[in-house]
Formats: sequence, structure tokens, C-alpha cells
Amino acid sequence: MSTPSTTEPVLFDVVADMHAPDLYQPIATAHSVERLTDIGPAEIAFYHEHGYLAVRQAFTPTEIQNAIDGLVSLIMGRRPDFKHVYFEGKAKEILATLGPEQRQDAVRKLGLFVDFDERLKAISHHPQMLAALQPLLLGAKPSMFQDMALIKPPRLGREKPWHQDKAYFDYPIGTPIVGVWIALDEATVENGCMQILPGRHQEGPILHFQRRDWQICDNTILGTKSVAVPLKPGGLLFFDGLLPHGTPHNSSDNRRRALQFHYAPTGVSKTAEAERLSHFGGEGKNVSC
Repeated sequence: MSTPSTTEPVLFDVVADMHAPDLYQPIATAHSVERLTDIGPAEIAFYHEHGYLAVRQAFTPTEIQNAIDGLVSLIMGRRPDFKHVYFEGKAKEILATLGPEQRQDAVRKLGLFVDFDERLKAISHHPQMLAALQPLLLGAKPSMFQDMALIKPPRLGREKPWHQDKAYFDYPIGTPIVGVWIALDEATVENGCMQILPGRHQEGPILHFQRRDWQICDNTILGTKSVAVPLKPGGLLFFDGLLPHGTPHNSSDNRRRALQFHYAPTGVSKTAEAERLSHFGGEGKNVSC
């Protein structure tokens, strides 16, 4: 049986400047519980107050390995009809020279994959995770509307600047949105684990600008002390759609692969892009970045 061709990348991500080191200065580690079944009223209250909740062992090693196998299968082109692999922009000139294993360490992200791999679909619809999501969505049944794999290759994986996820989604501003970030590899400060600003979701939308990405202005973040969310494989982070967060450049020799899903209440209607930008868009508001 022939090996599927992987000589042509689907898409390249942008090339961005290195971030200032002072943008990521964690002074603490995130609060967490051991398992999804440990989430009770106190943990739900903590989430609503602080905008996040980490779970150290949400998935079994087998579930995580299955998810990794699913991602690798898509990256290696074993589903030719899957077209949503983004490679790091800095790898554009060398990608054709890389072998299969090396190509894995040139990928930036994947999206829209749950309908192409049952292993990835299973983790996005994990019954215990969905049960934990419902009280975080104020009692509404969760409906997944975004699926992504976020990958930081060793030394190459670039920053995802500080932002609020609701700045990307065309939902009414009052709609509860919960992100779920699942570690496939160990996520550390050195290889670009999530960093968050607990409680800042309660301040509402922050203006975003197109700089290294669609992001909160660096000047708004500089000098702010963050909280790091290191996770072992199988750990996860629930976080509010208004919680400011970012991930720095991978400065280590280790991969940092993660899945990210977003959930909204079932049946909620989307709104116009102009409505979203009226809350989050910084352009044309007599402000600078």
C-alpha cells in the first residue's frame, strides 16, 4: 500500500515578529482539580468568579494517544479530502525538504477536523466533559461550534498573542461561551502553556487590533502579572470566552500539542460581524495601539 503524498502543504500561517519577553510573566500556577468528577458547586462558583478551571486528569492515556494518532493521520495526508492543515510560516522555504516526522514539527494548527476522524470527534463529545460544561454554560446544553488543534513545534512554534476568544466569534455579547483546551503533550511555561488573567473576564470586552495577530494591544498587557496553566497530557482548561489569555513562543526542544474546542448554548443564534466589532474592534475609535 502506498504512502499518501504530503509534498504539498494546504496552508501556511503568517510569519510574525517575536514577542517582548515582558508580555508573559507568570507569578502563580492555576488552581485545579484532579478529575472531571471532582467538579462540584464550589468549583463551578470558582469558574464563574475567576473565569477558568483546570482539571489535571480529564482523559486517560489511551484517549489522549487516540487523539494524537488522529491528528498525525490528518497531518500525514491519510484523509486526502481534509484540507485544514496550517504550517508555520517560517517553515515555508524548507518544508519540501522535511521527512514525515520532521513535517509534524512544522505544523501550526489544524481546524474543522471532527467530521474527518472519529477519535477526535469522540474526545470533543466526551460525556463527562459535556456534563461538566453544562453548569459553566449556566445550565444550557453545550453545542460545539469550533474545533482546532494548536501546535507549537520545538523552537519554531510562535506566540498566540493575548486576546479574548469572543473577539473572534459572531455571537451576541451576552452569550456564555466556554473554551476547552486539552493538553496532548506536557504543556510547560517553557514550551508555551496557556497563560491567563484570572477574573478579568468580568471586565467585559477589551479592544483588539491587528498586529502580530488579532489581539489585545501589547501596551494593555505589559507589566501585568499572569497565571500559568501547565498541564500534563490529558489535563484540560475550561475558560470563559472573555478571559484574556495568550501563549508565548515555544523556547524549548519539546513539542506542545493541544486540542481546543468551543461550546455555546444549544440553539443560540449568531449575530452580525459588525455587532462583534462594535465591542472588540479598535479601529476607527480614536484609540491607538
